Amino acid sequence: MEAEPMLPVKLMTLRAALVLLIAVGLGCVRFDGIETEGKQLEPPVSLLDTTFAAWPDAAWWTEYQDSALSRLIEHALAENPTIELAEARLRAAQAASEFVGAARQPRLEASFDSTWQRYSENGFAPPFAGGSHDTDNRLAFDASYELDLFGRQRAALAATEAQVTATQAATQTARLGVATAVARVYFQLAQACAEHSVVEQTLKQRRHIVDLVKSRVALGIDSNVELRQAEGAIPRTQEELALLLERISLLRISLSRLTLAPPATTDTLVPQLTRIPTPILPGIIPSDLVARRPDVVAAQWRIAATFKGVESVRAEFYPSVNLSAFAGFGALGLGALLQGSSLIYGVAPTLRLPIFDADRLRGKLKFVNAQTDIAIAEYNDTLLHAMGEVVRAVTSIRTLEQRTTAQHLAQAAAESAYLLSLQRFQAGLTGYLTVLVTEGELLTEWRRAAILTARAFELDVALKGALGGGLDTPAMLANQDRNRT
Repeated sequence: MEAEPMLPVKLMTLRAALVLLIAVGLGCVRFDGIETEGKQLEPPVSLLDTTFAAWPDAAWWTEYQDSALSRLIEHALAENPTIELAEARLRAAQAASEFVGAARQPRLEASFDSTWQRYSENGFAPPFAGGSHDTDNRLAFDASYELDLFGRQRAALAATEAQVTATQAATQTARLGVATAVARVYFQLAQACAEHSVVEQTLKQRRHIVDLVKSRVALGIDSNVELRQAEGAIPRTQEELALLLERISLLRISLSRLTLAPPATTDTLVPQLTRIPTPILPGIIPSDLVARRPDVVAAQWRIAATFKGVESVRAEFYPSVNLSAFAGFGALGLGALLQGSSLIYGVAPTLRLPIFDADRLRGKLKFVNAQTDIAIAEYNDTLLHAMGEVVRAVTSIRTLEQRTTAQHLAQAAAESAYLLSLQRFQAGLTGYLTVLVTEGELLTEWRRAAILTARAFELDVALKGALGGGLDTPAMLANQDRNRT
């Protein structure tokens, strides 16, 4: 009986075969000239050394100290289909990562095969079995493992893990989008309700003017021209009220749709604009705040995923090495299957190298490189859009500060004029029509104040959304002070 070859000799033979295959393969299939063409804009901060970005305050809406708003947003985050869709995509990405990761592990299977057949008298069956009928049985454990010598599986797993992180960020994007949408509609509803209240007072005031002008016409002080002018203001004001009621109804419907709250929850909702947000904007908003936006983070990680995908495909140009082994029992007939003499085992190393598969592999590599270019372009577009949103929000907030200051002065003047006209009327120095006119001017300023207040809330929400959830003003100002010193 011949002795089995020594294991070191087998390993040397395997190594020599591998070197030979690599030498042949490098001469047959190459990926020269297939590169990514996209140029990524300089990111505000590097995200590649972190597993996940730190988001700003997740519950930024609590800063408004409005329990009704908080309940609506929390209900929307729990029920909105957009978030459910994002979370389902996250679960799918996690499952895909688990699937790819499992492929890196050794496989072990137990199998039992039994084939009933007639054995040929002229085949490889033992002479005694020729022409007979029996079962060919095999009961064994089969194991296999692919040696990831060139990192194909490792890169594929890294790509799916990066995609999971990108999907996590996309889920945060969906949550931020829903929360800001609810807050924006809520404050628009508050503005419409505040305007409706002011216009109702304006309607009462204009009816008083009509009554007063009628009495002046009866006394011969005014003509019917002034009366018709005063009467014409009433239907115009009633039209404004109707439009505001329509807007209030539509905004309540939008809130109900966004939050999936019962209509009864929003049908009677009358938000109040009380605590005006006054964000303290630093001279320069750090760019790393933009980098913390979940959509920017997601785009960055999609680039990382595609680069790993390129690495994985490039590894397919090199040989693959698989080790297979089996151990068990094999016998003709079931009676002797579990006997020691029926023991079978073996090891089967396999080396495979693509030689005549160059077009397919090169085409696949071109495809994943193009996917990387797409991811880079999407990142650049997302980054520019994010920076634009921040700049627009900050510019509008600073402009609003100037408008609000001017409106406060105008309102103070209107209040002073109204009080003076009221005092002069009480002293018999002027008619009541003057009081009503100054009161109308004051009501106009009240309405402007409501509009600007709602605009302040709207821009604050826009800034929070543009920065990924909020602006940590105290910490930011402290950092700026340290930089100055």
